[in-house]
Amino acid sequence: MNEELRKLKEALAASPDNEFLRQVILDTMIKNEWWDALQSECLDLIAKDPSNTKAKFGLAQSYFGNGNFSTAVIVLEELLKQLPDDVEASTLLCKAYMAENNLEEAVELYKKIKLQNPDFEDKEIEDKLIRKPEQMEDDGDSTSFPDEIEDQIFGNSDKISFKDVGGMAYEKEQISLKIIHPLKHADLYKSYGKKTGGGILFYGPPGCGKTYLAKATAGEIDSQFITVGIDEILDMYIGQSEKKLNLIFEKARAMSPCVLFFDEIDALGANRNDLRSSAGRNLINQFLAELDGMSSDNDGILVVGATNAPWHLDSAFRRPGRFDRMIFVQPPSIESRVEIFTIALAGKPIESIDYQKLAKLTDGFSGADINACIDVAIEAKLEEAIKKGAPSPLITKDLSNALKTVKPSTKEWFQTAKNYAVYANDSGIYDEILTYLKLK
Repeated sequence: MNEELRKLKEALAASPDNEFLRQVILDTMIKNEWWDALQSECLDLIAKDPSNTKAKFGLAQSYFGNGNFSTAVIVLEELLKQLPDDVEASTLLCKAYMAENNLEEAVELYKKIKLQNPDFEDKEIEDKLIRKPEQMEDDGDSTSFPDEIEDQIFGNSDKISFKDVGGMAYEKEQISLKIIHPLKHADLYKSYGKKTGGGILFYGPPGCGKTYLAKATAGEIDSQFITVGIDEILDMYIGQSEKKLNLIFEKARAMSPCVLFFDEIDALGANRNDLRSSAGRNLINQFLAELDGMSSDNDGILVVGATNAPWHLDSAFRRPGRFDRMIFVQPPSIESRVEIFTIALAGKPIESIDYQKLAKLTDGFSGADINACIDVAIEAKLEEAIKKGAPSPLITKDLSNALKTVKPSTKEWFQTAKNYAVYANDSGIYDEILTYLKLK
């Protein structure tokens, strides 16, 4: 026996009720990692007093130190029934869970510790359980799972249909052929052994109505519409993003028939070859499993993804049974732009609006660009009304003047898209872009 420890024990024998000295002995054993001696000492103390929480914690430390993690877990779980708010015991239990690769339990316990002690930090735990900034596609650091996100994702939304969407005749036709008819005539499709639902990808320049079109699709087939943003999925804790994704799909299956819409899907399904962390790859693998895994019954669920950058999406997502149907949501045509101006200006004070002229002036504009132009014109009109002391209606000149300050946002997108359509289009998935650009 170590001389220091021997002297301490002799002193304790002379003063057996000295709790301070007894704790010094335990601390000395822990400091020097004398795990076997610590275990023996703590077992003796517990035999004399089964309610001795310090001895129970020391016993758990001895088991943990010797690598007997499962026994340490049992002791610590029992101890926390007596001391539910004990930070030291909770921290050691969290590390024991980690050592057994039980990351789900570790994450839940660490969240509880942080909730009770917001300033608490432990580098060893955080290095294992928390995603590094470079591992996350977005700063999705939500720790409120699952109850707090459920209402955000599955709340009722106002129903819209194709009549509320200006123009987009080509896209509506494609959606009718690929989505609406199969879901409206599900029995007919089932008689041929073909399932309804599946996956479809909307892609195109930003601001051209991909999200709005997805909502209108849900309205056309009279189904629930569940919209999911990346902030509702990505979590700072390892394993929680996959858990959230599974919850969302389980909810969708329970609500079938429904449309499950993922915006900015390239952030959730990025090419795995471009990811530096296993955490990101695990989320993609979970997503693929939810789409067509052996245990996933997605009949009646239409999974719609929207992206501005389909070339960043992992190619595995485009295999049959996943997002195997792609629809190019292009900038609105001249007829569509007339409709967008008409719908956007409805109910506003207007006079003598030449919709055809405005449509010709907005070639290459997205729907969002047109709405931005209207906002600029209204702001100028409000400023004028304040100066004159009386309002006046919008006229064509107001809108054409506003167009001088708003530039089409789609041009930059097409510069990038053209490169992929010309040089990375072996399978022909970007032929619609080439057709739009009149390169094919």
